[in-house]
Amino acid sequence: MRMRGVTYDTGFLSEGTSTHPNFDATRVYKEMEIIQRDLNCTAVRVTGGEPERLEIAAQAAAAAGLEVWFSPFTNDLDQEELLALLADCATRAERLRITGAEVIMVTGAELMLFTRGFLPGKTLQERLTALSEPTASSAAFAKLPPLLNDFLARAVDVVRARFGGRVTYAALPSEPVNWEPFDFIAVDAYNSSEVAHLYADSINKMASSNKPLVISEFGCMAIKEAFDLGGRGMFIVEWEGGRAVQLKDRYKRDESEQCRYFNDSISIFEEVSVDTAFWCTFACHNLPYDDDPDKDFDRASYGIVRVLQENDGTTYPDMPWEPKKVFYTIAARYADVIES
Repeated sequence: MRMRGVTYDTGFLSEGTSTHPNFDATRVYKEMEIIQRDLNCTAVRVTGGEPERLEIAAQAAAAAGLEVWFSPFTNDLDQEELLALLADCATRAERLRITGAEVIMVTGAELMLFTRGFLPGKTLQERLTALSEPTASSAAFAKLPPLLNDFLARAVDVVRARFGGRVTYAALPSEPVNWEPFDFIAVDAYNSSEVAHLYADSINKMASSNKPLVISEFGCMAIKEAFDLGGRGMFIVEWEGGRAVQLKDRYKRDESEQCRYFNDSISIFEEVSVDTAFWCTFACHNLPYDDDPDKDFDRASYGIVRVLQENDGTTYPDMPWEPKKVFYTIAARYADVIES
């Protein structure tokens, strides 16, 4: 692979809450240094719904020597609101790019789910419900290609008018994207027991196109059932007003599951010469660790660190988290790439 990456969440906004409630710029700079120095990553995909935070994290990533994927990830905006936000973000991304940083602009993520106007429903929950109803989802998908691609064409125009670097979009595998206006094909591609029989072939097919393939998200949780669920980890949590209330069952913690998932995925990506891949994610601040298994929301976290609720960690004494096993697995695998 050309670039080895991880996503960094600056705060996904939902129902008045943020997935990164205690965003601290000083800590962000230190974490980007850790991502580059200790994880041996060469790129970071900076995600979230607030342009100011995205710019801070992007500046921190660039200062650490990382390739920056400036990736707004919004929820429940309408299409015009999202275009305005993309224009703002493109201006910020260009401001960083002209300093000499390598910056790629991402024109949103998984829009059919998280943006109004592509599927029925004003809220994410309403859109998810529509997808679960066969008749409604079939009708919605029939209308989706022109709706989505007309918007993406507008988004590319808005971004390229303000940003001089390369541009892409982070798609769901089921989104019918016309990739012609983009410099990369980028897909959030989670393997799972449901798709394992076709996963490698589908990655190979996408990588065989005339544009470089980016896996904009992949990963799993630190529980025994992680591979069965793939990217559907949010569904093991009961949510109330955007906040985690409780886990729906007693899931057995197994950090080694993330290690296996990472190594197996990277082997597939390397085999077909994927350009760049981003493990999702560095930390889930809205799903903290607890010694009490019934309160340990970190079991639903895709993070490579477990977020602590009160004290700082011991491995990095000024950080409010501790590395999981997969942290060291990623670091070792990517160190081997550097040495080879």
